[in-house]
Amino acid sequence: MSLQFDEDFERLFRTELPRLFRYLDRLSGEPDLAADLVQEAFVRLHRRGEMPERPQLWLVTVALNLFRNARSTDSRRRRLLTGWAGSLSPAASPTGTDEGESPSRVRAALKRLPSRDREMLLLRAEGYSYREISEALKLREASVGTLLARAKRAFREVYEG
Repeated sequence: MSLQFDEDFERLFRTELPRLFRYLDRLSGEPDLAADLVQEAFVRLHRRGEMPERPQLWLVTVALNLFRNARSTDSRRRRLLTGWAGSLSPAASPTGTDEGESPSRVRAALKRLPSRDREMLLLRAEGYSYREISEALKLREASVGTLLARAKRAFREVYEG
């Protein structure tokens, strides 16, 4: 690896780690998982040994794929365990939140949205552009504004309802 790559990597790490962590923490609701996913995305970038054309977008895409894989694996485990030990313990609260608290209500409302809406809203809240959102979620850039407006409306309905 070159000295230039190391300098670029360190600069990217300092600027993007907090933003990427906040996005994944809000998306997952699990700070430990978010930290692990951010770390793994940066490890993969470092192993790559060269900066992609758009490193911020590359990190978001990798982290989002890691998140989806983690959720898929977790879901499979739950299905297997539920079938095996479903009667051994009472079911947990679906949201695990106190609905009276605003951050908890926001998280609960976000969980009820379709994943694409949730991902779009959280990316936009972290300051990603329409172009970055379209590329990260594999959407047409021209559709992002309309889809975001629908996602915001859906969020308001779930949050207020």
